[in-house]
Amino acid sequence: MTSSGQISDDLRRRIEAGEYPVGSRLPTNAELMALHGVSKGTITKAIATLADDGLVFSSKRAGTIVRPRTQVRIPLSRYGQVLTPGGPRGPWEAATAAQGIDGEMRLVRVDRLQAPADLAALLGLAEGDDVVYRLRQALIRPDDVVQLQHAWYPAAVAEAAGLDGDGKITGGVYGALVAAGHRPTVADETVTARVPTDEEATDLRISGRVWVLALQRITLDASGRPLEVLRAVAPADRLSLVYDSLPISHDGP
Repeated sequence: MTSSGQISDDLRRRIEAGEYPVGSRLPTNAELMALHGVSKGTITKAIATLADDGLVFSSKRAGTIVRPRTQVRIPLSRYGQVLTPGGPRGPWEAATAAQGIDGEMRLVRVDRLQAPADLAALLGLAEGDDVVYRLRQALIRPDDVVQLQHAWYPAAVAEAAGLDGDGKITGGVYGALVAAGHRPTVADETVTARVPTDEEATDLRISGRVWVLALQRITLDASGRPLEVLRAVAPADRLSLVYDSLPISHDGP
């Protein structure tokens, strides 16, 4: 009898050969059961193996879909390229354009919230102070979501920079901050790897066993005042964070 491993290996070969291209639907469970003469449980296990390896994702309405795996290179230098107010692209759009990829930053939601203790401390605020929260999706057009971005700003900073509205910030948030007199000067980033939450896996169209990179960035102005806390999540096989042209000081002889 054909095993789930043999079925997943066969489907993997067909995906990698282009027989099932990105965005296409695999045969239904019933079709695969009939083709291989096996039970639904065997097919379910085979599909789960492909999902855990990041090759497919499952949709209740569309079935099992071959997952996009275009990798995006995100250089540290993207920040310095988008500080001019009114520029045409933000960091994500500038980085993807440099690779010939049609990237877009899509705003999902804007809320005014009271800062919990952890965020208040990072933003130099008191617990309960007003902050503006922005949820964005960094995607490849038309609808390939590569990264989820959660960002918080002191309410006064957000209002001055126009970040409290639901319109697109042309040229990116950094350019808007500069235009409002809040020039980003230092960005501290921490990157870790972990399994996604159920909600993240759904939004990123991955299995819960595909690891993600979780980035936290704290942006400060020249006086050391926090302007933004950003927490971003992306599948680890989709994003390459490149820390290029880092300055190295040397005090010795």
